[in-house]
Amino acid sequence: MTSNGHTNGHTSVRKINFGAGPAQLPLEVLENIHTEFLDYNGTGANVMELSHRSTTFDKIILDTERYIREILTIPDSYAVLFLQGGATAQFSAIPMNFLNLKPSATADYLVTGYWSEKAAKEAEKFGNINLVVPKTSKYQSVPAEDTWKLTKDPSYFYYCANETIHGIEFEDIPSIIPKDVPIVCDMSSNFLTRPFDITKFAIVFASAQKNFGASGLVLVIIRKDLVEQNTNKSIPIILDYKIHMANGSMYNTPPTFPIYVANKMFDWTKQQGGLKGMNQHSEKKSSLVYETIDESNGFYVNSIEKKYRSRVNIPFRILTNGVENEKLESLFLSEAIKANMIELKGHRAVGGIRVSLYNGMTPEETKKLTNFMRTFQTNHS
Repeated sequence: MTSNGHTNGHTSVRKINFGAGPAQLPLEVLENIHTEFLDYNGTGANVMELSHRSTTFDKIILDTERYIREILTIPDSYAVLFLQGGATAQFSAIPMNFLNLKPSATADYLVTGYWSEKAAKEAEKFGNINLVVPKTSKYQSVPAEDTWKLTKDPSYFYYCANETIHGIEFEDIPSIIPKDVPIVCDMSSNFLTRPFDITKFAIVFASAQKNFGASGLVLVIIRKDLVEQNTNKSIPIILDYKIHMANGSMYNTPPTFPIYVANKMFDWTKQQGGLKGMNQHSEKKSSLVYETIDESNGFYVNSIEKKYRSRVNIPFRILTNGVENEKLESLFLSEAIKANMIELKGHRAVGGIRVSLYNGMTPEETKKLTNFMRTFQTNHS
């Protein structure tokens, strides 16, 4: 992995972007895209200017699918779809396509933060949704599985593998879910950061702008047999997985440039050692930040139960005498910007500071942040 110590040809230095998305990409990927920007592969045009029906783009999208199938060992029984509308569109598409798969016509939703809460709320528009844990105003942990209230034979079970805003992450599928229940997972913010077995899932979806590219693209990996079972004739075409599967993600003009960037990112991911390499980097980066927080004697505080601490989105507050100090947090953010570290402000729903450590972030860049954190604490304790 290459560090971001790079000038842009002028006097400014490239910033280290700790934003939650869109996120920074590896410098070598950006440089490769820059090299091809005005003339992709001898076409005399940028990829975004090429027809999505051209043989050139056809090769790009086929190679992109091949790369992700190789990285995740995706069997032929799954379709790989490159769609628009982001993860949010899937909040509607999933219940419209699959809520009536079983006689129960009910889906179980595990709400553990901002995004799974939004998904459940959207799904309620289309039928019966069972919230398996009680609603809460704060998300700092996950209730014990033996307290969950599951539906008997639900159409599917839905959860978010990593809550970008609150910083809650699952290491694996909840063990309490019966093996015959289709599992749907939003992996938008931790996709490709750790190994997982795709065959344990019915649907996995992820927006590109965090770990594998540019905004405007959402990847959907889906069991073909479930799509074929869908008999709902009232689904809008743009949300109908059967239509997209039959047309190879090109029923309408796909997001060609984001798919091209995903192609570059998937190839780069393979070169870094695939999921094994990404997992090692993710563990190293997150450990640096959590060690700094835990060794700060209460100056920095992350309120998430350690078992569920996210490795990719780390929110924390700065405390003075046990009380959140917003003035000191504002100073932290302004001094970080002066040190060329940006996008550290926490989401408006939780406040404070948030460090996002997606695959485009290097351990060396993360170390610069933790050094800054320790110095800031020394100067302001």
